[in-house]
Amino acid sequence: MGLAAVLVLSVAGAGAWFYHRLDSNITTFDAGGVATERPPAPVPVTPGASVPVNVLVLGSDTRDDGNADLGGGDIGVGHSDTAILLHVYADHKHAVGVSIPRDALVTVPSCRLPDGSWTKSKTNQMFNSAFTIGEFPKGNPACTQNTVETLTGLRIDHTIVVDFKGVAAMTEAINGVDVCVPNDVNSHDIRLKKGMQRLSGQPAVDYLRARYGFGDNSDIGRMKRQQAFLSSMIRKVQGLGFSLPTLLPLADAATRSLTVDEGLGTAMKLVDFAQSLQSIKLSDITFVTTPWRFAGDRVALVHPDVDTLWKLLREDRTLDGQSTGQAGAAASASPSGAPAPTASPTALSPEEAAVPVTVVNGVGTPGLAGSAAKAVRGKGFTNVELGAVNGSRLTTEIAYDPAQKAAADQLAPLFPGARLVEEPGSDGITVTLGRDYRPVPSTGIDSLGAAAAGPTAAPSDAPSDAPSGRPSGGPSATPSGVPTGIAENARGADTDPCADLTFG
Repeated sequence: MGLAAVLVLSVAGAGAWFYHRLDSNITTFDAGGVATERPPAPVPVTPGASVPVNVLVLGSDTRDDGNADLGGGDIGVGHSDTAILLHVYADHKHAVGVSIPRDALVTVPSCRLPDGSWTKSKTNQMFNSAFTIGEFPKGNPACTQNTVETLTGLRIDHTIVVDFKGVAAMTEAINGVDVCVPNDVNSHDIRLKKGMQRLSGQPAVDYLRARYGFGDNSDIGRMKRQQAFLSSMIRKVQGLGFSLPTLLPLADAATRSLTVDEGLGTAMKLVDFAQSLQSIKLSDITFVTTPWRFAGDRVALVHPDVDTLWKLLREDRTLDGQSTGQAGAAASASPSGAPAPTASPTALSPEEAAVPVTVVNGVGTPGLAGSAAKAVRGKGFTNVELGAVNGSRLTTEIAYDPAQKAAADQLAPLFPGARLVEEPGSDGITVTLGRDYRPVPSTGIDSLGAAAAGPTAAPSDAPSDAPSGRPSGGPSATPSGVPTGIAENARGADTDPCADLTFG
């Protein structure tokens, strides 16, 4: 719903008085809670070129600030029970919205508390619990943003939170949203007939929140229903033709219930951002749920499929691995802003080739260190081994003794954007892979992260308990090139809302 809210603000010429009114509506959250160690920002391929944009859209189930009547009950600050990571490609003509299950078990990194202190990182936490850290009255969007950056390796440019009131007001302002109900529903005060329905206000909120009575009664089914609802809402907003009499009330309703980052904290900033999205057609938006499986009463993300999904987005590639014309922008410079190392045309000397090189998987992605080690050997290094997996690093680091600087400089072109760190007294060179690392073609890994030659034995750093039904060396793929674990969870935004009703 946050995306639809932003789209309406692309109306131009509304008048300074109205933008001032919208400014007074908008609530921002403190940027002081955003982590200091973050994935690198993308860099234009050429000066002035556009770059990808990542927007985290959260639906809060807080009962605070007048939401109790719509939500029922009293659960305090609430949770982020809806989370969609919108990746706008660098061409600004395509987008992918990734739904992250609320019950997914993830690492919640260090997050800021109201007193200014920071929590310790915790593993195996429900994703939606990050929003409650510190029990801020309006939730903790910064903590959820930190969690998504840690999970994906993507830098989040903007975060938007919308509550029950926002959903109800926006749907009423556009005279309802058309949805297709998969079956007659008579459960938990929701009464709907099978087939097309137009919902607004409280019924729209109930439809989006309900789990029971629809499809498989799960949160996964609810997320897919929310994807279809959002597609229909975007279609409705775009179909209105951006007429001022219709859209200004919608803009007013939307901004009254938005909490955004400081980068979107004024109406004009929202308008500028919205105008950058105007060229995206509904047919060029895809929704996908992160590859998942049940883990008891929680949800586990399926590897390596989910790793492939994040990798595709970090490389600004569509789900079938195709470039939008800007791929590789994020790797063109180091996090510090210094130019990335260029490839060295010289061959290794015998002394450089013999330097011990240890490759450490600092991400946890199965097989990552194995592919990097193969590339290092391909460069001519003869003494290469794998270190213990340590899955928490964002940026690749090459640590070396000063006496081995020449060998480290030879390694650097294999890891664009890596930090080179002198460690006097170290034994050899240690390459610790971060989330910014992308296997080069010489490793035998194709653009989708799957083994180019098909299923193979698991790399030496891959876990022995890889999910059954998937080759441990990489995800299987459909004939279209989309990995199966992604394809079976994807849905085009322009899909017939009554097609494939299993989504409900």
